[in-house]
Amino acid sequence: MEIETNNKDNHASALPRPTIIDLGKKSRKRVKKLRKGKSGGLLAKVQEVLEQMKEAGAISASAQPVVVIVRERRRKSKYGKLWGMG
Repeated sequence: MEIETNNKDNHASALPRPTIIDLGKKSRKRVKKLRKGKSGGLLAKVQEVLEQMKEAGAISASAQPVVVIVRERRRKSKYGKLWGMG
């Protein structure tokens, strides 16, 4: 998991900088649950990371844009190895 915060002072300091949380590759089912906002492992992980960052002072306690990056794993073909496709 990778976390990136952009809290640099520059000419666009009036705009809040997004916090990027990269969760890596996860199953299609878990990504769907996260998109729908259903409780599950990924949503809990995102909330946990945000709480840790707030406690550490990396992000403010007020609302701030957060970008979560999750890539879906490729589906494994049921017949891929049988037909030499896997």
